[in-house]
Amino acid sequence: MDEEHTLRFVYQYPETNGTEADLLDAGDVGELAVAAEAAGFHGFAFTEHPIPGARWLASGGHQSLDPFVALSAAAAVTTRLRLLTYLAVVPYRNPFLLAKSAATLDKISHGRLTLGVGTGYLKAEFFALGVDFDERNELFDEALEVLPLHWKGEPFSYQGKHFTARDVIARPRPVQDPIPIWIGGNSKLTLRRVAQKVQGWMPLGGPAELFTTTRTAQLATTEAMAAKIRELRDLAGERASQLDIAPAYLDATINRPDHEADRHREAFQTLADAGVTNLIISAPGGSPKESLEFIETFGATYL
Repeated sequence: MDEEHTLRFVYQYPETNGTEADLLDAGDVGELAVAAEAAGFHGFAFTEHPIPGARWLASGGHQSLDPFVALSAAAAVTTRLRLLTYLAVVPYRNPFLLAKSAATLDKISHGRLTLGVGTGYLKAEFFALGVDFDERNELFDEALEVLPLHWKGEPFSYQGKHFTARDVIARPRPVQDPIPIWIGGNSKLTLRRVAQKVQGWMPLGGPAELFTTTRTAQLATTEAMAAKIRELRDLAGERASQLDIAPAYLDATINRPDHEADRHREAFQTLADAGVTNLIISAPGGSPKESLEFIETFGATYL
């Protein structure tokens, strides 16, 4: 891969579908984080589903840990690895609580958090958490305004939809100024938010049924993604070169990283040429031994 288009790779802790197995069956968080850092991965990621519906889990949905707690465990045993929430559902939390969790993790990791966020899509989860599903976009935009105010560590006031903050202040400040925020999703609204307000975009690719479930625009091919990246750059203007682009790599044959390595390298290069800066590797589940073998083989083959 040429130097101009060097990709950074983020290891996503393996997802466990259904309820028959436990998420941590794939390996100890700290052990896999240490292995990912040693193998050359740039980052380590966890998703979020605090209280999914049983039917969704039974039909292929995945378990999750609390991403901030899990990433804190990864931070404690590593020194370089970036820590990515992939992704935290913003409307689920009061924005001050979200800001404090993010600032705390950034502080204890010495400035290694990337806050990946989204609006959410599971109605049952919204109902269980007492959040109005139809307000999710309004609450999301409100949080994008509140987060940087919280992180500045200076007194401020803010009138929210469901709260009033008068002359409040948050300390300690996070290490990064600001903590990078990446937004997931493919809608035109998402692109405008990324172009105007944050530091990165996490486009969602995959089969058609995925886009129905996640309630976002379809983005099924690399060519379609490249077109969206060009659209984002046009919207961002002078900010375009500062934005990170971080999709997941969807070729399932990467489960055996050393097989067809040249084909994968070509795919990585195509994505980099399209403007992708970070690639999230969603590793297969299984045993701790299989997880470690995947990390070590991927590192030896590509990193």
